[in-house]
Amino acid sequence: MHKKFIAAIAAASILITGFAAAPAYAGNDDAKRALAALLGVAIIGAVIHDARKDEKSRVHRPQVQPHKRPKANKRPHVQPRPLPKRVNKKLLPGQCMRTIENRRGNRVRAFGLRCLEKNYRFVNRLPNHCFRSDRTRKGVRHGFGARCLRAEGYRLARN
Repeated sequence: MHKKFIAAIAAASILITGFAAAPAYAGNDDAKRALAALLGVAIIGAVIHDARKDEKSRVHRPQVQPHKRPKANKRPHVQPRPLPKRVNKKLLPGQCMRTIENRRGNRVRAFGLRCLEKNYRFVNRLPNHCFRSDRTRKGVRHGFGARCLRAEGYRLARN
């Protein structure tokens, strides 16, 4: 807005200085009239330009009448998704608990390795020092000692 207005004023001033350099004739009002008309047109043009610029910059919002207010958008209440079940990695399946009688006749409680592999996803995270192999009358049984696992924080899951 300001740049074009200043440009119009500068053009008018250059035009006026051009007339002032010419020799003045007595009774010659034509130059004055032309200069006044040109200056008037420049000012009117600048005012129109500013008015149009203001119209473009305005944001047109629709008029809302008080009795026809848009209703609030009521959405139905949606239940949140249930959180996924958290798996406790320290709960061991109860069906894998075995009482093994070794060759000496001692009874040892242990979790069978095959049963754990089928029913427990985290067998590879069990402590290695709890792994045991016991010789029985039926052969060698592999598993994890119940006392050792309990000392490490593992518990028996209730089935």
